[in-house]
Amino acid sequence: MLMILMVVFTLYTLIKIYVSVMQIGYISDAKREDAVLLSSAKYIVAGNYAIKKERVAIAESFVEYFLFLFWVFGGFKYLQNLVGIEGLWSNLLFIFGYIALNFLVTLPFDIYKVFWLDKSFNFSKTTPKLYIIDMLKSSLIFLVVGGAIFSAIIFIIDNFSNWWIWSFAVVFALVIFTNMLYPTLIAPIFNKFKPIEDVELKSDIEKIMKSVGLDSDGIFTIDASKRDSRLNAYFGGLGKSKRVVLYDTLLEKLNKNEILAILGHELGHYSHKDIFKNIAVVGLFLFTVLAIIGNLPESLFINLGVVSTAGVKIAVIMMLLPIFSFLYMPIMGLISRHNEYEADKFGAKIGGKDNLINGLLKLVNENKSFPKSHPIYIFFYYTHPPVIERLEALGYDINRPKDSIILDFLDADN
Repeated sequence: MLMILMVVFTLYTLIKIYVSVMQIGYISDAKREDAVLLSSAKYIVAGNYAIKKERVAIAESFVEYFLFLFWVFGGFKYLQNLVGIEGLWSNLLFIFGYIALNFLVTLPFDIYKVFWLDKSFNFSKTTPKLYIIDMLKSSLIFLVVGGAIFSAIIFIIDNFSNWWIWSFAVVFALVIFTNMLYPTLIAPIFNKFKPIEDVELKSDIEKIMKSVGLDSDGIFTIDASKRDSRLNAYFGGLGKSKRVVLYDTLLEKLNKNEILAILGHELGHYSHKDIFKNIAVVGLFLFTVLAIIGNLPESLFINLGVVSTAGVKIAVIMMLLPIFSFLYMPIMGLISRHNEYEADKFGAKIGGKDNLINGLLKLVNENKSFPKSHPIYIFFYYTHPPVIERLEALGYDINRPKDSIILDFLDADN
């Protein structure tokens, strides 16, 4: 069984690296072609950024593979000998020990991306102080919430033969509660939320929300610019916690009509019940993963040199989860890309097709998003259709003259 696992993880790693290599080659060739959607200068910059990200992704894949080898060839055994096998605390220490080592080994990649890669392309505005504060907050939340969830699953594994079914129920409930509570309880821990001050924009947003029968907890802006220069907006929450959230960077770069069109797109997701569809898709994924991993033979744990305690089983689930995510992503991506097209149609109807097109063009330019990708990369990773295809579906001619009004306006910001 361990040999099968080795083969599967090796194939998973090789496919990931292959996809990244294909993406790098594709973008390298595309950079030499005429620019589309962006000015020539921004087109080159966006391509360079995309290539550098993929090079980092390849390095991360190698590290992930070596971590896998470490754990299966003695790491799990050493950790279990260190923390013991009896009781709740031994199981929790095993889980958090596994997570902590993986976190420390991969932390340099995150630091590099935030403080070198993103800063060199004028994205990241995070300071070392803010980065450390965010990390401490995230770690504390994870210790409290994760500790509670892990404790519940450990109890289930120790007391139920079909533990994976009941564990699925716990994890799926967490997914639902996270969607409910994130906008009102979790997100404000990291960003300052304040009611939107633009009375006219607020009134117009409330009108389009009313047109689709949506009641919300409010319309807010957040200080996203203290960490990043990218533009975004989202509509989050379930039940009474629903709220509209606009990045301050979005308010700075888009005009009122473009913002309304972008929000119209987000409301399209609400109108089409996409959040519930997404939760159902995630639920199916979790059930499938736990059903497979929950029935792994005892021989695997013997080969790993460990006793199959609850902590070991949870750690093995976390170790193998990326493989299942990678294989499941094309299915999720296919569904999600379809939903995005439908939301674009809705946003065009609510806010005007031209406004949505202009808004998307500004998002591409400000976020330095390279507009082209290799088909295999799209297949595995894209949850949104390529922006070129979205714009073409809205009737935009991507080969229009580069001196068009929208691109002149965008270049003027440089």
